[in-house]
Amino acid sequence: MEKIKYYKEVNLTNPVMIAGWPGMGSVALGVVDYLQRKLKAVKFAEILVDPLSVMDSVMVEDAIASFPPPPKNIFYFTKNPDMILFRGEAQLPGREGVGLLNEVLELALKYKVRSIYTGAAFPVPESHKEAPQVYVAVNKGSLKEPMLRYGIHSMDSGHIAGLNGLVLGFAEKAGIDAACFLATMPQYAISLPNPKASSAIIEVLQKILGFRLDFNELNEYIKDMDEKMAVIEDKVKDVLTIETKENENPKPYTQEKKIPPYIVEKIEKLFTEAAIDKTKAIPLKKELDRWDLYRAYEDRFLDLFKNNQ
Repeated sequence: MEKIKYYKEVNLTNPVMIAGWPGMGSVALGVVDYLQRKLKAVKFAEILVDPLSVMDSVMVEDAIASFPPPPKNIFYFTKNPDMILFRGEAQLPGREGVGLLNEVLELALKYKVRSIYTGAAFPVPESHKEAPQVYVAVNKGSLKEPMLRYGIHSMDSGHIAGLNGLVLGFAEKAGIDAACFLATMPQYAISLPNPKASSAIIEVLQKILGFRLDFNELNEYIKDMDEKMAVIEDKVKDVLTIETKENENPKPYTQEKKIPPYIVEKIEKLFTEAAIDKTKAIPLKKELDRWDLYRAYEDRFLDLFKNNQ
């Protein structure tokens, strides 16, 4: 059973809430984490979850098994601008996720939150060199046109997986306006943090909410990740045809060997799973061999076991 524990009462005037849970590229969490640090947001409440309801594994150290700590779900606040930041450490499925969202909305109603904003990744067939584009999905038709005035694109179809998307529907039921901003990122790198996508969403939030941040720290992180992306992209460029603006006649994201794009996404998901559970390396290797991609991903595959050692 989830419940909210308050550490201090705060006085906010028609605040907005910016919420983030883990997802592809850590885009939403990247937004919340950077805002929390740069705006010096203060922790004031937390949703406590039943540890046994969210466990799917145990931790082992020196042959001793134990339950890991439950994921944290923390609220922070800022004044001028009046804002509530929510950071969830895990995507809770099913009933637990519904319970968590109900608690988030309970706090939002208590503090008369006028709008809830979340973020997500929009994986597309492009190079890391491309500037992210931001799309938006809203929970009320009247919100769409005002959003587009900020240079945001409309997300015309598709789905937003996880709590970063589901919160829009729950907010609508609670009578709260909500929007999810989706920043484009390279489809081949969904398992890696993408601060450039997070930065693009923060830029949009600055325009909407009227605050300004120092981006120096984030720009350094972007530079570091771009260097890593360049290495990965160089390794896969012989297999993948990546669309770039430098190409006058850009090709769609297809592989010379006719490998479906969803296979690339599947491989990235298997890499993420194998980083946690090394037994997942077996189906990963089979998938790489099946599509003759092992050489392109060889270094990343071997790094899974180096990191384990």
